[in-house]
Amino acid sequence: MAGESAAKEGNKLWGGRFTGATDPIMEQFNASIGYDKRMWKADIQGSQAYVKALLRVDLVTAEEMAAIHEGLERVSGEWASGKFVLQPGDEDIHTANERRLKELIGAPAGKLHTGRSRNDQVATDMRIWLREGITKLRTFVIDLIKVFVGKAKEDIHILMPGYTHMQRAQPIRWSHWLLSYAWMLHRDIQRLDELAVRVNVLPLGSGALAGNPFNVDRDFLAKELSFPQVGSNSLDGTSGRDFVAEFLFWASLTSTHLSKWAEDLIIYSTKEFGFVTLSDAYSTGSSLMPQKKNPDSLELIRGKAGRVFGRCAGFMMTLKGLPSTYNKDLQEDKEAMFEVYDTMCGILQVSAGVLSTLKVNSDACSSALTPDMLATDLAYYLVRKGIPFREAHGLSGVCVSLAEKNECSLKDLKLADFKSVSNVFEEDVNKVWDYEHSVEQYQSTGGTSRACVTEQISKLETWLQQ
Repeated sequence: MAGESAAKEGNKLWGGRFTGATDPIMEQFNASIGYDKRMWKADIQGSQAYVKALLRVDLVTAEEMAAIHEGLERVSGEWASGKFVLQPGDEDIHTANERRLKELIGAPAGKLHTGRSRNDQVATDMRIWLREGITKLRTFVIDLIKVFVGKAKEDIHILMPGYTHMQRAQPIRWSHWLLSYAWMLHRDIQRLDELAVRVNVLPLGSGALAGNPFNVDRDFLAKELSFPQVGSNSLDGTSGRDFVAEFLFWASLTSTHLSKWAEDLIIYSTKEFGFVTLSDAYSTGSSLMPQKKNPDSLELIRGKAGRVFGRCAGFMMTLKGLPSTYNKDLQEDKEAMFEVYDTMCGILQVSAGVLSTLKVNSDACSSALTPDMLATDLAYYLVRKGIPFREAHGLSGVCVSLAEKNECSLKDLKLADFKSVSNVFEEDVNKVWDYEHSVEQYQSTGGTSRACVTEQISKLETWLQQ
C-alpha cells in the first residue's frame, strides 16, 4: 500500500518525497485547476520556449526537443478544440499539461521541467496571460473614449446645470460634462500603459527561488516569449505580485470613474431630472410596477465597482503578511486577476453600449437652468466694472437676498433694485441673464465655452489617432 501511495503521489510535480495519500478534502482545497486552466495557452507557450532553452545547454536532444514541442502542440490543439480531458490528479494547469504530454510522448516529457519550478512557471504564465488581457482592456477603454468624444461633438450645443454638492451651481455644456469622464479614462489608459511595461518582465529561469543551475539563457527565453526585460532577482521573480496588485488597483480606479459616471446618469435619468433617457436595451422593468424603467445597466456598473475594490483590498491583505519568496497564499492571485478582468470587460463594454444609445433631452436640460445660477456671473459683471471680486461677491449676495425678499427671481429685479445695492449697475446688467453668454465667457483652456470644448475634442481625437 505504501508503494502504491508513493507512486500515486509521485505523479504530482512535487511527488516522490511523500508516502501518504493526500486527504481528498485537501486535494480539493489545494487545487487551482478550476480557474487556472484559463492559462493553458500561456503555459504551453512558456514550456515550448523552455524546452528550446534546454536544447541550447544540451539537457535535451534535438529529437527530444522536437517530440516535446510537437506533443505540446497536440495538447494545445486539444484545449483549443475543447477536447482536453482533465483528470482527478490535475491540481493545476502545469500538472495537467505535463501529465497529458507524458501520455502522448512518454519519457521525454519528464525532461521538460528540468531546472524549472512551478514558482517561476506560474509567474510567467500569469504575465503572458495578463499582458494579452491588458491589450484587450485597452481596446475597450479606447472604444469607450471614442463614444464619449463622438457624443460630445454631436451634442455640443446642449446646455445644462453644473452641480456641486448636488446643488445647481453654474451653467455648463453637456459636452463639457461628458469630456470630464473622457479625460479620466485618458489617464486610465496612461496608467494601463505604464502597468503593461512592468507586467512585461520575464521571471522564467528563476527556478523555485535561487535561480537556474544549468545556465539556461534567460535572454533567449525573453526573446522567444516576447519579453523586453528579464527579471533581475530570482527571489523577487518567483514571488513578486506587484503587477497583479497594480492591475487590481488600476481596475479599481477605472471602475471608480465609471461608477461616478453611472451615478450621474442614474440621477439624470430620473423623472425628477429627465435629462436623459436610457435605451430599452440597457434597462429593465419591474415585476410589480408596470410603469417602471430601471437603469439596471448603470446600477450594475456602480455595484460591480465594489466587487473590484473588494478583490483589490483582499489581495493586498494577502500580500502584506507574507514572508519573502513563494508561499501558497499567492495562489489567491489568479482568482482575483481573472474575476476583475472579466468584470472590467463587462463594465467597459456595457458602458459603451449605454452611452452610444443614450438620448439626451435637451429641453429638460435647458429648462433646469435658473437665473440664480448666474449669481456668480453677476459678481463677474461688477468685476468688469472695476469692483474687487470679494466686494463684488458680497454685492451679488445682497442681490440674491433682495430677490428672495421680493419673492422673485434674480433677473426680475428692477434696475432700481440693483442700484439700491450699488450704483455701478447699469442697463447692461440684463445681458447677464443669457445662459449661452454665461458659458461662452469661460474661454481659458479647459473651460466650458464652445471653443474650449472643441479644443478638448480635438486634443482627444489627435491622441486617439496616435
